Amino acid sequence: MPSTFLYLLLFFSFYFHGIAATGAEIEYIYPNFSASNLFYINTDGVFLTSRSGTFQAALYKPGTQQYSYYLSVLHSPTQMVVWTANRNIPMDRTSTVELTTEGLYANYPNGNSKLWSTPPLKAPVKSLRLLENGNLVILDAMNASLWQSFDHPSDALLSGQLLSVGAYLASSTSDTDYTESDYRLDVGPTDAILKWLGIPYWRLSNDMNSVKDRDATVAYLTINDSGVSLATSSGAVVYQITLDAAPLRILKLGSDGRLRITSFETANSSVAQSNAFVAPSSNCDLPLSCGSLGLCSAQGNSSSCFCPPNFASSTHASGCSPVNGNVFAANNSCNTKDNPDASYLYLGSGIAYFGNKFRNAATVGKSRSTCETLCTSNCSCSGYFYDTSSRSCFLLQQPIGSLISTNSSESGLNLGYVKIVNSDGGKNKPNSSSPKIVPILLPSIAAFLAMLTVCGFGFVWWRRSQKKIRKSKSSITKSMIHGPLSRPVSDSDRLFSENDDDISEILLPGLPTRFSFEELEEVTSNFQTKIGSGGFGSVYKGELADRSLVAVKKIEGVGVQGRKEFCTEIAVIGNIHHVNLVRLRGYCAQGSHRLLVYEYMNRGSLDRSLFRPTGPLLEWADRMHVALGAARGLAYLHSGCQPKVLHCDVKPENILLDDEGKTTLVKIADFGLAKLLTQEQSGLFTTMRGTRGYLAPEWLSNTPISDRTDVYSFGMVLLEILRGRKNRSERVADSNSNISSTSTESVSTKSDYFPLIALEKYEQKLYVDLADPRLEGRVEVHELERMVKTALCCLHEDPGLRPSMTLVAAMLEGTMEAWEPRAEALGFLRVYGRGFLGNAMEIEDMTNRLGRSQGTTATNSGWPSYMSSNELSGPR
Repeated sequence: MPSTFLYLLLFFSFYFHGIAATGAEIEYIYPNFSASNLFYINTDGVFLTSRSGTFQAALYKPGTQQYSYYLSVLHSPTQMVVWTANRNIPMDRTSTVELTTEGLYANYPNGNSKLWSTPPLKAPVKSLRLLENGNLVILDAMNASLWQSFDHPSDALLSGQLLSVGAYLASSTSDTDYTESDYRLDVGPTDAILKWLGIPYWRLSNDMNSVKDRDATVAYLTINDSGVSLATSSGAVVYQITLDAAPLRILKLGSDGRLRITSFETANSSVAQSNAFVAPSSNCDLPLSCGSLGLCSAQGNSSSCFCPPNFASSTHASGCSPVNGNVFAANNSCNTKDNPDASYLYLGSGIAYFGNKFRNAATVGKSRSTCETLCTSNCSCSGYFYDTSSRSCFLLQQPIGSLISTNSSESGLNLGYVKIVNSDGGKNKPNSSSPKIVPILLPSIAAFLAMLTVCGFGFVWWRRSQKKIRKSKSSITKSMIHGPLSRPVSDSDRLFSENDDDISEILLPGLPTRFSFEELEEVTSNFQTKIGSGGFGSVYKGELADRSLVAVKKIEGVGVQGRKEFCTEIAVIGNIHHVNLVRLRGYCAQGSHRLLVYEYMNRGSLDRSLFRPTGPLLEWADRMHVALGAARGLAYLHSGCQPKVLHCDVKPENILLDDEGKTTLVKIADFGLAKLLTQEQSGLFTTMRGTRGYLAPEWLSNTPISDRTDVYSFGMVLLEILRGRKNRSERVADSNSNISSTSTESVSTKSDYFPLIALEKYEQKLYVDLADPRLEGRVEVHELERMVKTALCCLHEDPGLRPSMTLVAAMLEGTMEAWEPRAEALGFLRVYGRGFLGNAMEIEDMTNRLGRSQGTTATNSGWPSYMSSNELSGPR
């Protein structure tokens, strides 16, 4: 009884405390603030409002559920949630939100651990402010923004808010569960795309209301008084959807995968305009409009759902399932032990798949049997569609979305099939007559199996003997020509060489066009025109049958790489499409030949335009364009691909230019056989790769590499772009250079190591002295300053202090303020600079500090003694 009384007393004390603290703060709250739903129970969790009350910050409980609370910003008149912090980890009723001088936090009920927080801030927090536009901003003592919710959108955008390239909106699972679901709105450099599990189902550029204003690279998506648009970094409109004028719009990605723009006559209005924008406009264009394999039929503004022939409504989930004892093949369907009777069930005529509208085909110009073979050899393939008009194959993977009923005139264009097995997995029990048949059949079956066994052993023995004979002949021949083998043949060498004859059996979905070696000999006129070379091999100019030009790279020295690994990586990079990445047109994996076919770039690599004294000079605007384009390409490899792609050899020679169009195209090359980093990995250990002068310090120490390794190399490239020469050379600065060091910096008067000079000039704020003297002052000083700061931030010795490539691109284009480099994180540049003068003792100190890799010795050039310059840029 005393404990019950104590509990009731505690409850009422919390309750009346909440009643007493009824008033929400207006516009500002300050550090040492704490709130929970219990303390603000009579305001429904609202603890802060904007000045006019248009927006509220609250510990919000959506719907009628009782347990999940979220730190959210709401539009007050409609109670529409426009931003949520802790989407994937909800709070409960006793959890607290705290504002301290270090940031904003959402805590677990015990208050000792955090379930969400703002990142580390650059200065102590002075206040938290909710603006009239719905932006929640953390301010410092000078009222400068340290963090804002507009930079971290959840599933909605407000008028004036930007969604930059590389960012996305993710829908909530339901109206009461704000966990991120499978629907996303991605913004890329060419378009804004709605995706379900990575499959596009709507593009802004293809919307019937969309108007294109210009050919340019997209920097962000925004909504404003005139509508929704994709714009460049300078604010110029690329695509626009015009809407009736409205001072407030809310763009929200719903849990059904539909994008809606709700407009209001006034910001405080609770009644929306009647002409709300909805995309996609048709229900049948939604990925799950009728559930998995449900057939959606559009009828005017409405739609209805059916099941295809041989399918019926699923009993365990929405959608349709096969009938007549058939079930979908499991993901291990190519394991014949588990699914011996895997076959394909035709979906019927006049049926299309929602995901094929904007997706690239797995193969083009092939027969349907090729399509079926691709699916059969891929354990994760659940079916396919074959377009008879273009002879294109589209593979399906679980989960499968909804189907679309098409016009009868299109009935022959799409042939859809799903992979099925018999419900008993092919293990049918014998019928009633089987006992009489079994005694008769058993002796015959046993004799047949015995004969097969003997023949099988004989065949295996014969194959092995033939291989031994071939190996013996090969070894004798090699010994006669080259002498004895200098090392034993490795397992990977053996895998590669012995199985080359069977490489045609490897069929992976998503592979680009496969060429034979003879075809590429014809394409390149027997490799007549050589246009480049590197550690991977040589590059030749070619022309395909469609008259398009290509660059064909003959890869050398990758014999230790397994054939299937090679094809798998080709499948990955073959599906990477970005305006700033060179597109892979095809490949060749025939015998010992390994070739890659890329699109052709007519101006060649950046080093030709940047470093060669002959030819037109790159003006400042062109250099900024090149730097930004390369940054966006790398940002896409790091943040737009899954798995993440690490380039590992960023340098001017791998940045290609093309000026056949209206604007110069900038594309990153040689990312084809770089390292792949999964979501679960923060870094990886691998053999050294890259090029001297661009290698990050972590290559020389016993630490993993990550995407920040590419950032370091890009920082070196930025310095070369702005200066117009190599950062490292074997000569003293030429007499024409306008760089002169102060008398106090006696070291730099002799050093020609440009990153050290850039650091010193940054400290002196003499940015103009760093520009290419050939430009004769034709530079934008604010852009030059931005590039210098960004480059030096990329060179921080600690990878954790370097910005991501997404942030680098944003700093270069001016959409965010450039970071100030940390002098203490750049001290190693002084060691590099002094070492460049040839002081062996200082070089030894540097390599002892940076080169503590296991068993690695260093030369007086600062590189491991076993690494030649060719190996540093050799095969990845």
